[in-house]
Amino acid sequence: MMNQQQLKEEIRRLAEERDALIMAHFYQRDEIQEIADITGDSLAMAIEAAQTERKVIVLCGVHFMAESAAILGPDKTVLLPRSEAGCPMADMVTAEKLREMKERLPGRPVVTYVNSSAAVKAESDICCTSANAVAVVNSLDADEVILVPDRNLGRYIAANTDKKCHFWEGYCPFHDQLPEEDVLAAKEQHPDALFLAHPECRPQILKMADHIASTSGIIAYVKQSPVKKFIIGTEVGVLFKLRKENPDKEFIMPNSLLFCQTMKYATLEDVLKCLQTMSPQITVDAEVSRKAKLALDRMLAVPRD
Repeated sequence: MMNQQQLKEEIRRLAEERDALIMAHFYQRDEIQEIADITGDSLAMAIEAAQTERKVIVLCGVHFMAESAAILGPDKTVLLPRSEAGCPMADMVTAEKLREMKERLPGRPVVTYVNSSAAVKAESDICCTSANAVAVVNSLDADEVILVPDRNLGRYIAANTDKKCHFWEGYCPFHDQLPEEDVLAAKEQHPDALFLAHPECRPQILKMADHIASTSGIIAYVKQSPVKKFIIGTEVGVLFKLRKENPDKEFIMPNSLLFCQTMKYATLEDVLKCLQTMSPQITVDAEVSRKAKLALDRMLAVPRD
């Protein structure tokens, strides 16, 4: 049995042999992020999938991310080390139910968070991520929009646009359940710390934040800030990048509940096996892919803030 260092070396050797790009979301295990060519949020990985010249993409994340990579890189082989790694929020909306909402609210463009299935994206006008959601909505020539599926991100967008917003009642289980009392306790215990929150948190949590941003936004904010202590209101996996880039700064998690189980499914052994077997491969139905790609391409065409 290989030790961790041997696993990492064999993964890197095989990745080079297969002409594979290893991408890892910031919520992945530390050791997965360590061996990745690219670590990023959903937007960064989408951009990279669309631009890479590598033949193979190993997507260390969850199923909707691998689908997006397959849609944006149709000539690539996209591998997901654990095919059962899903997203509870993405499962809260279906294409059929979204079509019903569109019938109730005709003419309103549908802005769908990338945390959704390819089938749902195919029913959408444009996609967004937490990093560009407000810019995407404000780019639309419409007075009203439908926001799917995250109600918390939706309410954050609504607070930063003049458009009337109609929300889908989905949510991220761990962001949505962050208790106010845990944040208050952390702030009282660390009065010299800034509280940074992800827009998937509930509005009452965001009101307590010193800064609201996506995972990549939080990382960028910490790097340029002179402050030395931060309370982190997003998934614990982001600490790997924060600590690596800011060894002189301290990071506090308000509790142990900010933990996404499916993001932690993949292990080094899984990454190695998928490179050895070139499976599980993620593919998307051609017509679904065509429609979903329109929504993703429109998102990528919106200027970044």
